[in-house]
Amino acid sequence: MIKVLFFAQLRDQLGVSELSVSSDENPNVQVLLNNLKNKDEQWEKLLSRATLMVAVNQTISNKTATLSSGDEVAFFPPVTGG
Repeated sequence: MIKVLFFAQLRDQLGVSELSVSSDENPNVQVLLNNLKNKDEQWEKLLSRATLMVAVNQTISNKTATLSSGDEVAFFPPVTGG
């Protein structure tokens, strides 16, 4: 299983902070994203944003990153400082 986390406004807009998905059906971040977008129109809209960031096992990553059972994938909006 892969643990998927959602942070900040993304978490609020999706109404979920985390979920578990099969690692067999999600070999990389892009496939995982595509599968999540299929949940409904709101998920499609929010997870299609060009500014969406991803971290795999707490390291900023890209959508081609390979996933394995036990991995943690986090999706979040861009981080700004002030």
